[in-house]
Amino acid sequence: MPGENLSRDEARERAALLSVDGYDVSLDVRSAIGDAAGDGGGGTAGDGSGAPRTFRSVTTIRFRCSEPGASSFADLIAPSVTAVSLNGRDLDPGEVFDGARIRLDDLAAENELVVDARCAYSRTGEGLHRFVDPEDGEVYLYTQYEPADARRVFANFEQPDLKAPFRFEVRAPEEWVVWGNGAGERTDGVWRFAETKPISTYITCVVAGPYHYVTDSYTRELGDGTTLEIPLGALCRKGLAPYFDAEDVFLVTKQGLDFFHDHFDYPYPFGKYDQAFVPEYNLGAMENPGLVTFREEYIFRGKVTQASYEARANVILHEMAHMWFGDLVTMEWWDDLWLKESFADFMGSFSLVGATRFTDGWITFANRRKAWAYRADQLPSTHPVTADIRDLQDAKLNFDGITYAKGASVLKQLVAYVGQDAFLEGARRYFKRHAYGNTRLGDLLSVLGETSGRDMAGWSRSWLQTAGVNSLTPQVLLDAEGRVDELAVLQEAAESHPELRPHRVAIGLYRRVEGRLVRYARAEADVEGPRTVVSELAGAPAPELVLVNDEDLTYCKIRFDETSLAALRESLGDLSDPLARALCWSALWNMTRDALLPARDFVDLVLRFAGRETDIGVLQMLHAWADSALAHYAAPDWRPAGERLLAEGALAELRSAEPGSEHQLAWARFLASVASGPADLDLLQELLEGSAKVDGLEVDQELRWAFLEPLAAHGRADEGVLAAELARDDTASGKRHQVRCLAARPSAEVKAQAWVQLVESDALSNALVEATIAGFQQPSQRELLAPYAEKYFAVIGRIWEQRSIQIAMHVVKGLFPALLDSPETLAATDAWLAAHESAPPALRRLVLEARDDLARGLRGQACDAAGGSGAF
Repeated sequence: MPGENLSRDEARERAALLSVDGYDVSLDVRSAIGDAAGDGGGGTAGDGSGAPRTFRSVTTIRFRCSEPGASSFADLIAPSVTAVSLNGRDLDPGEVFDGARIRLDDLAAENELVVDARCAYSRTGEGLHRFVDPEDGEVYLYTQYEPADARRVFANFEQPDLKAPFRFEVRAPEEWVVWGNGAGERTDGVWRFAETKPISTYITCVVAGPYHYVTDSYTRELGDGTTLEIPLGALCRKGLAPYFDAEDVFLVTKQGLDFFHDHFDYPYPFGKYDQAFVPEYNLGAMENPGLVTFREEYIFRGKVTQASYEARANVILHEMAHMWFGDLVTMEWWDDLWLKESFADFMGSFSLVGATRFTDGWITFANRRKAWAYRADQLPSTHPVTADIRDLQDAKLNFDGITYAKGASVLKQLVAYVGQDAFLEGARRYFKRHAYGNTRLGDLLSVLGETSGRDMAGWSRSWLQTAGVNSLTPQVLLDAEGRVDELAVLQEAAESHPELRPHRVAIGLYRRVEGRLVRYARAEADVEGPRTVVSELAGAPAPELVLVNDEDLTYCKIRFDETSLAALRESLGDLSDPLARALCWSALWNMTRDALLPARDFVDLVLRFAGRETDIGVLQMLHAWADSALAHYAAPDWRPAGERLLAEGALAELRSAEPGSEHQLAWARFLASVASGPADLDLLQELLEGSAKVDGLEVDQELRWAFLEPLAAHGRADEGVLAAELARDDTASGKRHQVRCLAARPSAEVKAQAWVQLVESDALSNALVEATIAGFQQPSQRELLAPYAEKYFAVIGRIWEQRSIQIAMHVVKGLFPALLDSPETLAATDAWLAAHESAPPALRRLVLEARDDLARGLRGQACDAAGGSGAF
C-alpha cells in the first residue's frame, strides 16, 4: 500500500518538524465476540462477506509543529475512517486518508488531531490479534506492534523518536478483564489506564479477554531509604491454567529485578509488571513496559528438559533488561536497533548466570545463540551491528542474528576489553543522561569512553561498523624436547569482509590426565593482525588440544590444528570442561557448514560422543545439528545410511539413558525426528498405543504428537488417526500439531492442498501458516516437493505484494525449495534474482539468504562425497 513503508528520511523530516505532547486512545472491542452469522474464524466479520471484523478506535493527539503552516502526516492502517478533525476543523476522510496515512496540512504551532476509525482485528499477529480458543470458544485479544503496527490499532506518528505519554481507555465485553501498560480499573463499563511515561508507539500494549490471572508483588528498599513496590501479574488462556507454573515465572522475575536494581542504579520506572502468555504469537516475547507479552509455548503442557526452563528464564530477563535498554532509553531510528537488542541479549545471559539457578547460561550462549550469529554473519545479507535501515521493511528483517546474538557477543567481548565495572558504570550514566529520550551509537560510546578510558571509536569501527566473522587458528611449533617453542594465533577473514579485528582471547592448552582431557595451561592475549605470538605459553609441555577462544571471550570461528583435530576425534567426550566441550562442538559444526569437515564425520562424532554430553541444552543442539547435517550437508547417496545410523544410535541411547531423565526424553524426541525404517516406525506406533514401553518414559500428549509426525510423514497415520488424536487433545496446541501432521502426509494431493492453503488463500492464521509449512517440508519427500520449485518462483512476488509482511516472510522463507538441493534449483534461484533486480529489497534479501544456504549445502555435500573415508 502506498505510504505504508515509512522511510528513514521521512521519519527524520517529521521528527524535525513535530513533537508530541500526548495521546488519548479509546478502543471499543465489544465487537470481538458474538455474531448472528457465526464466528468469522479470527479476522472476518462472520457474515459470509469476507469483510474484516472491525473495532472502533478514536485517537486524540496533541502535538506541536516547529514551522506553523507546514504539512505532515499521521499513520493509520484501517479499513475505513469515519471522521478526522484537526484543530477543530473537520477534514474529509476520503480526501486526507489513503489507507495508510492521514495528510495534515496547514499545521499550527500547537495542534490537536482527532481520528475516529474502524480498525481491523488481526489474524496474523500484527496489530490487535483476535484468537478463538477451539477448546471452549472463548475469544482472546492482544496487541503486537514492533516495528510499526500500532498504526493498525490507533492513529499515531509511528516512529520511535516521537515519544509521548499515552492514556488508554477500552470498552470490552462485560465478563472480560483488560490490561494495559499502566494500572487500570473499570468504571461505568470502561477500562481506564494510568497515563504512561513518555514511550514510543511500538511498545504500547493492550491485552483483553477471559485470561487466567495470577498476582504477586516485589518490594525493594532503595538507596535513598524509600521503598519500591512493584505489583506483579502473570496471565494465560484459561485452557493453559492447569499447566501454568506462575510461581517459577515470578521467581525468575524477582531475581531479575534484584539483579538489575543492583547493577543499574535506576529504579524500575513503569509501575506494575505484568507478563502475558498469549496465543499465536509471532515472536518469543515483546518488552511492552508494564505488560510484557510472551508466546504461550513457554507454558509447558508436557515434560520438557531444563533447557526449556532456562530458555524461558532467559527470555524473561531479556525482556526485563529492555525496560532500561529500549523502553527508558530508545534508539532514534532502527539503524541503532542494536542499542536495545544486543544489550538485552547480553543482559539476558549475564543476569541468568548471575541471579538464577541457571548458572551454566554462558554455555547455552556459546552453543546456541552464537550459532545463530555465525550463520547470519556469513550470509550475503550480513551487515554491521549498526545497520543501514532505509525503511520499515528493512527494519522488520533486521531482527536477526546480527542485531541480537552477534551484538551480544560483541558486548561480551567489550566487557573483557574495558572491564565489567566500567561497562556497568557506563550503562548507569547512559540511563540517567538519556532517560525517556532517544539515542544514537555515539551517545553510548561517549559514556563508555568516560568510564573506561579506552578508545571506543576504534573499537566501534572494528566491531560495530564492519560486518563478517574472523577465524582464529592455532599454530604450534615444538622444540627438540617436545615443548612449545612458539604458539601463534592466525587470524583470517572472508574475502567479502576482509576486516581483521582486535580480539581479547584466552588460549587453553589441554592434554590427557587420567583418561580426561584437562586444561593445564592458559594465557590471555590481545590478538591483532594476521599473526599474533602468545609468548606466555612458550616452554609449556606439548598440548594435545589447543583451544584459541577458551572461555568464549570473543566472537570468532574457532579452527584447530591437525593435532587438536585428531585429539577431538578420539577424545571429544573426554573433555572435562563443559564450556570448552561446547565450544569444540560449535567449532566442528562451523567446519561442517564451511565444507571443511564431511557431514558423515560430524554425524559420527555425535553418535560416539553425544551420549556422554552432560549439558542437556548442548545435547539438544547436537541433535538439531545432526538432523541438519543429514538433510542438507550429507551426500545424497549416503543419506539412507546416515538415517539408519542416527536412528540406531538414538534408540541405543534412549534405552541406556537413566529412566525418567531429561536425557531420555531428549533421545526419544531425537529418535522421532530421525525414524524412517519400519522397525523404528513400529516402535513409535507401539509406544503410542501402549503396547511397548521404555522404562521411565512417559508418553504425554506433547510426546504423542512428536511421535505422530514421522508416522504421518511415512504414511502410518492417516487423516482418521489424526482426527482421533485431535479429539483426544481438542485444544489450540492440538490443532496446530494436527495441521502440521496433516500437511506431512506423503501424498501429492496433500501437498497440493497445503500449497493452495498457503499461497492461494489467506484463511489460515499466522500459527497455522507456520504449522502447515513445517508439515509440508519433509526431508523424506523430496520427490513430492519437486513440482513446487517452479511454482515458488512464480508466486513470491505476488505473495509479498498482497500479504502482510509477517505472513509474506513465513511463506517466502518457509516454501523456498531448500530440500530440492541441486544445481538446477540454484540456477532457478539465480534466474529469479537476475530477472527481479527491482523487486523489493526485503524480498530479494530473503531469496538471497535462501540461495546462500542452498549453495552452502551443495558445497557441504561435495565435501562429504569427496571425504567420505572418515578422515578429517
